[in-house]
Amino acid sequence: MKTISIHNLNKSYSKKKGDIFYALKDLNIEVEAGTVFALLGPNGSGKTTTINMINGLNRPTDGTVSVMNLDPVKNMKKVRDLLAVVPQETALYNDLTAYENLVFHAQYYGIPKKDWHSSVQHALNLVGLEKRKNDRVGTYSGGMQRRLALGRALLTSPDILLLDEPTLGVDVQSRNSIWNQIRNLAKEGKTVFLTTNSMEEAEALADHIFIIDHGKEIIAGTPKSLKEKIDKNTVLLNFQDQQAAGKAANALRDIYHLKQDKTDIEVQLEDRKDFFTLMDQINFLNDKINTFEMNEPTLNDVFLHFTGRELRN
Repeated sequence: MKTISIHNLNKSYSKKKGDIFYALKDLNIEVEAGTVFALLGPNGSGKTTTINMINGLNRPTDGTVSVMNLDPVKNMKKVRDLLAVVPQETALYNDLTAYENLVFHAQYYGIPKKDWHSSVQHALNLVGLEKRKNDRVGTYSGGMQRRLALGRALLTSPDILLLDEPTLGVDVQSRNSIWNQIRNLAKEGKTVFLTTNSMEEAEALADHIFIIDHGKEIIAGTPKSLKEKIDKNTVLLNFQDQQAAGKAANALRDIYHLKQDKTDIEVQLEDRKDFFTLMDQINFLNDKINTFEMNEPTLNDVFLHFTGRELRN
């Protein structure tokens, strides 16, 4: 079931001298229920603009956005009942406790008064903050505030969660806690649409990845399919001495692309299966090999392959 559909989406702004700036250009996105969809790209690539299109804050210049078959601009209230947003800014009340923050938002979201306590307790338990519920939010670390913001979004049990850089600036423990919660939400059948400029986060969480830059699609697919698009399987061999490394290089040079650095040889493979063929070629040097390490391509390799540059900060 498609929960979010974006077709031929454009968002443009007029600049001085009649020039047009495209924040988004010809985007086509389909998001399935019960999956984690990661919109990946450098800062300024159009990720937050896309989030704002989905939740109805921005109107498309051209194209369509659909949330559960509803137009988020024309049917904003119905769409807001289906989804929840965790923006980059946590927007919490520092002088209130965590419990008081969530009670305030339970009231704002229209949760019946008789359900406030149970809804708030459930949200606090989900994000691991029940023991700190009576502490002022101003005393929380950045990671704890991000977790509380996620708990706030979960108050209404939304079908869709929009998370804009959910672990931006948080500590490792809080990041892992948020990641675990995101995985659990997808297992429960909820749709999680997150933006990030972290390759590590996308690889850890996403069922489907969509990479954009300057508002345009660069490439999309599952993490596995994206990594299969580039030939980046390498084996790093370390030999006992430079003479043995030289003999191995001579045996492999006409078969594989390789680089030698003294006692180390890096060999590029077309496929992981080639590893066994490689080792057969140098089995006469088995007693001279100290270590070997197999390296698969990463999403960072994918990005560099298709864009030719590092992610911007």
